[in-house]
Amino acid sequence: MSQQAAPLAAQDVHRTYHLAGHDLPVLKGVNLEVAAGEKVFLCGQSGAGKTTLLYVLGGLEQPTSGDVMVHGRSLYHTAAEERARTRNQVMGFVFQHYFLLPELTALENVMLPSMIGGRKAEARARELLDKVGLSARLQHLPTELSGGEQQRVAIARALINNPGIIYADEPTGNLDASTGGGVIDMLMQVVDEAKKTLVVVTHDQTLAKRGDRRLILKEGRLEEG
Repeated sequence: MSQQAAPLAAQDVHRTYHLAGHDLPVLKGVNLEVAAGEKVFLCGQSGAGKTTLLYVLGGLEQPTSGDVMVHGRSLYHTAAEERARTRNQVMGFVFQHYFLLPELTALENVMLPSMIGGRKAEARARELLDKVGLSARLQHLPTELSGGEQQRVAIARALINNPGIIYADEPTGNLDASTGGGVIDMLMQVVDEAKKTLVVVTHDQTLAKRGDRRLILKEGRLEEG
């Protein structure tokens, strides 16, 4: 390992849910290190805990025990405000259900994370929408866009603050095969060009082969795929 800390590392991460008086352990000591610029695809059966792991890695869900290190700094042994700042500045997210705000245009949706961070990066938002092929759809609301177009908006939004790490949770899950393929091509292209670190959750084994590394979450632990 080089002296420079990896962008992302999970250290003995456990996540247990308490349901109806019973403990349901989902993550049982996950260890993971992702190198700068690496594209890692996380696979596993439905209900294996892939999204839970992604949310823990992204600071969206507190682990029961263990920690996540981002550029050598703890994500969970820190104040909630600091964790939120890390999510906003260091991470970008692409979700299966897009999570675009319906009352905002494509341009405004892309700008939103920059506005939360205290900036208004309209020029960069326009540039990113052009990069994902939507320069003619800037003023369209999400309801006026196809599923594939909405996901491209989400990819542009994930990149607006120039984060080092991009997380994608089943990014093609709501799209047909052809549209999903185009969205993944776009995601891989912009990630490569910008030299981002990428972590993707997918149940699609064909899609998973496109990464530098495929890992399988099985019985709460990661295995090389």
